[in-house]
Amino acid sequence: MRRAGWPCAQDKLSGDDWRGDRFGGRAPRRGVLRELREVVKDLKWWTHEDILRSDETFYPAALKTHLADLLPGVLPDTPLRLDARLMTEPLATPVADAAPLNWVDRHAPAFMRPYARLARLDRPIGTWLLLWPCLWSISLATPGLPDLSLVALFALGAIVMRGAGCTYNDIVDRDIDGQVARTRARPLPSGDVRLWQAVTFLIAQLLIGLGVLLSLNSYSVWLGFGSLLLIAIYPFMKRVTHWPQAVLGLAFNWGALMGWSAVVGHLDAAPIILYVGSVFWTIGYDTIYAHQDKEDDAVVGVKSTALKFGASTPCWLTGFYSVMILALAITGAMAGLNPVFYAGVALAALHLAWQVWRIDVDDGAMCLARFRSNRDFGAIVFAAVLVAQWLG
Repeated sequence: MRRAGWPCAQDKLSGDDWRGDRFGGRAPRRGVLRELREVVKDLKWWTHEDILRSDETFYPAALKTHLADLLPGVLPDTPLRLDARLMTEPLATPVADAAPLNWVDRHAPAFMRPYARLARLDRPIGTWLLLWPCLWSISLATPGLPDLSLVALFALGAIVMRGAGCTYNDIVDRDIDGQVARTRARPLPSGDVRLWQAVTFLIAQLLIGLGVLLSLNSYSVWLGFGSLLLIAIYPFMKRVTHWPQAVLGLAFNWGALMGWSAVVGHLDAAPIILYVGSVFWTIGYDTIYAHQDKEDDAVVGVKSTALKFGASTPCWLTGFYSVMILALAITGAMAGLNPVFYAGVALAALHLAWQVWRIDVDDGAMCLARFRSNRDFGAIVFAAVLVAQWLG
């Protein structure tokens, strides 16, 4: 099968490299990925059939599978033509929970793609979940329609701070991520981004976030600094407690306090009640999300509410989501919202009830879909507040 004049791929990579044995079952690291480019260059005169029929000692099975996945439409007798980007770009495996053909893969410049993935720009659901409590709070504190410039400022803050949080989390968890099926293709464990590059990118995002924070009133600036400890400790919580989702909720919903203070310059009971309810909402949806990783988490030794609750998760979700709905109702009363707001709360409650009723915690794809549907829940609540404020 070997073509004259071309070195054998086995000279560059052993079968153990591609089975992952050399790395304790984890994805190959940077050095192996760089060597793959040389192997790919060696293969440019081979056909798809050559690769699939070749001897295991000649082309390791994992390498053949990788190339076959890259070339699903190539006929067996068609000369192998590889995308030229493989020769110049980091070799990224599709991320498990990112939408296929997302805008990062289709439109972002090649050099930006690993960093966009590190900031989860290919998965905007997290930005929405971070932004919604901010928008709820801004709207609750603003008679009529909210200030669009303030909304835009918080939107920018949500994008960069969510990206910074994900980057920081990936730096801390880079060794664990390499052992979990859903996360081993992330930029750090896959080798697309080096540690020093990730740290530099994190600093850049934090500086942008600081600029956003300093544009708010002084009360909000100091309030914003109050969230830093929660952000700093969150990635470590999964190592010590089954309740990391609670710490995430405390950090992730700080915007419910920030939005109100950015408008009025202080805090009142209404945003605090909203914050408490939002924390329980986050515990609920992130428990659903964590069920995707529960088997790997159990092996690696990482803790989560998904592992703690197990099959009783729907009962726990009912409790968490009930607290959220109650908090919304109390917040609306404290803010003196038009009664139409409660119709929106009822619709939001039905949405959460649907999540609980239609959840199968052993179906990873369903868990991801239910998790993502919380973007719609946030939109329902935001629309209810806007209409209520507009009607007075």
